[in-house]
Amino acid sequence: MEAGGVADTLLSGTCVLFTLGMFSTGLSDLRHMWMTRRVDNVQFLPFLTTDVNNLSWLSYGTLKGDGTLIVVNAVGAVLQTLYILVYLHYCPRKRAVLLQTATLLGVLLLGFGYFWLLVPNIEARLQQLGLFCSVFTISMYLSPLTDLAKVIQTKSTQRLSFSLTIATLLTSASWTLYGFQLRDPYIMVPNLPGILTSFIRLWLFWKYPQEQDRNFQLLQT
Repeated sequence: MEAGGVADTLLSGTCVLFTLGMFSTGLSDLRHMWMTRRVDNVQFLPFLTTDVNNLSWLSYGTLKGDGTLIVVNAVGAVLQTLYILVYLHYCPRKRAVLLQTATLLGVLLLGFGYFWLLVPNIEARLQQLGLFCSVFTISMYLSPLTDLAKVIQTKSTQRLSFSLTIATLLTSASWTLYGFQLRDPYIMVPNLPGILTSFIRLWLFWKYPQEQDRNFQLLQT
C-alpha cells in the first residue's frame, strides 16, 4: 500500500475512533437512567438533535459513497436512538418529549422528501444536502455558548464535561483534516466551530478549576 493510502486509512480510522468515543460519552447518562430509573439531570434535546444530525450525515455519506461517514453515523444513530428510547421509558412527562421528537422527525422527513423527490440532479442534491448538514452541525456546536456564558457568570465549570470537551476537540480536528483531504467544505467547515468552542471550554477549565469551584460554592453558602 502506498504512503498516501496508509495516511488516508489512518485518518479515516481516527475519525471513526474519536467520533464513536464522543458518542459513547452518553453511556454515562444511559447508566444513570438505568440504575436510578430516573432522568434527573439528563438533557433530552442533545440526544434528539444528535440523532437527527447522524441521520442527515448518513444520507450525505450514502449519496457520496463515503464509507467513513456511513459507518460513523450509522453507529451514532443507533446509539442516540437507544438513549432516546431509554429516556422515554423513564421520563415521567412523556407528552412533551414525544412532541419534540415528532416535530424534529417531521422536519427531517420533509427534508428527506425534498432532497430525494424534488431534487433529481444528484450533484445538486449532494450540494444542498451537504449545506443542510453543515448548517445543522454548526448550530449544534454553537448552541452551548449560552452555557459558556453562565460558566463565566458563575465562575464554575460544574456544568461542563472535561471528557466530552476533549472528545469534541479530537473529533472536530480529525473531521476537519478529513474534509480538507477530500476537499469537501461541507465536512471541513462545520467542524471548525467545534475546535473553537472546545478551546474556549479548555480555557474555562484552566481559569475556573474544580478546586476553585468547590471554594466558590463554600463561600456562597
